[in-house]
Amino acid sequence: MSDENKLGLNSPLRRKLLMGMAAIPALTMLPRTSFAQAPATSAVNTTGLAVTDTEVTVGILHSVTGTMAISETGSVQAEKLAIEQINAAGGVLGRKIKYIQEDGASDWPTFAEKAKKLLVNDKCAAVMGCWTSASRKAVLPVFEQYNGMLYYPTFYEGLEQSKNVIYTGQEATQQIIAGLDWVNKTKNAKSFYLLGSDYIWPRTSNKIARKHIENHLQGCKVVGEEYFPLGHTQFNSVINKIKLTKPDVIYAIIVGGSNVAFYKQLKAAGIDLSKQTLLTISVTEDEIDGIGGENIAGAYACMKYFQSLDNPNNKKFVEEFHKMWGPKTVIGDVTQAAYLGPWLWKLTVEKAGSFDIDKVAAASPGVEFKGAPEGYVRIHENHHLWSKTRVGRAKADGQYELIYETADLVEPDPFPKGYQ
Repeated sequence: MSDENKLGLNSPLRRKLLMGMAAIPALTMLPRTSFAQAPATSAVNTTGLAVTDTEVTVGILHSVTGTMAISETGSVQAEKLAIEQINAAGGVLGRKIKYIQEDGASDWPTFAEKAKKLLVNDKCAAVMGCWTSASRKAVLPVFEQYNGMLYYPTFYEGLEQSKNVIYTGQEATQQIIAGLDWVNKTKNAKSFYLLGSDYIWPRTSNKIARKHIENHLQGCKVVGEEYFPLGHTQFNSVINKIKLTKPDVIYAIIVGGSNVAFYKQLKAAGIDLSKQTLLTISVTEDEIDGIGGENIAGAYACMKYFQSLDNPNNKKFVEEFHKMWGPKTVIGDVTQAAYLGPWLWKLTVEKAGSFDIDKVAAASPGVEFKGAPEGYVRIHENHHLWSKTRVGRAKADGQYELIYETADLVEPDPFPKGYQ
């Protein structure tokens, strides 16, 4: 079997999506709209960004090839949907959004190279991009050096804050710590086996998780911790260790196509996730599309968004997403957070009255998006979002059933004391 087949990237649906995305030109396919009363370009663009009297150019930078394509495809789709909707509603400061898409190809140096192209050559007014923390860390110096603005959609480990980044996913206190508190309380969980892909996000997240388990959850312990290269497909050895140690919770932070092999092998080994508690912070509906719902049913995920959320904003979002990308496409947490990026950028630019990066960065705190599919979000002074914490249980149909959510928005705290 080829690596692509092992990773679930050769499914007819995935192939269709990736081929279709490659065929989409840089301009969104919308009828020309009248953009009346747009402010003068000289007034809203004083730093030489790609802004004309009728258009503004942004970048889209995600992996649509390689092991991370299974996860990042949805982000590209969501960002294009948001751009199309914004254009249909009159654009940004009277200008239609044009986008230039680059492929990070699941390779961190490539992300940095493409980020520089988008900022230096293409002079993009903003970039929606990255998924892994490794890719974000690779591009961060580029955005800071050339003063660009990145809208980053993935839940991540925290311990970072930049004038040049808006983090539209959750950080550790909103996801890792909150999820461990939930499973400890509701499942009386005392022992944890930590698993992750071998790069910065899973390792740092599990470092935070271990500190919380050992120092803040009474009588709890970590009974195992292991990491695997991106694209890894052989998990039988660690599954045997899990069966021997019998942890109360398998805490899984495996990313990308490796999830397909892991969950299929877990089931083949006889581990029943309706009896063995597994909590993941990395498997969204996008990954389940490759894994197969029957292979992960019963697992829990701690995130801020599930496609099944029952609110008017989300129903409209899901309907529009399916209209654009097909009724069988699925929508995961990062996909929704990616959708927030263009909208938050539009709202911030209009608040600032300018496309200039410094003015957009200064205007970001307090910007709220009442139309967010997750319900409502607001940008904090630390450039992260106030959002709810939710837990869902995976079902055989590939969707999550919502079983817990915080009553209020959780304030982002990317530098929690005692976890650094």
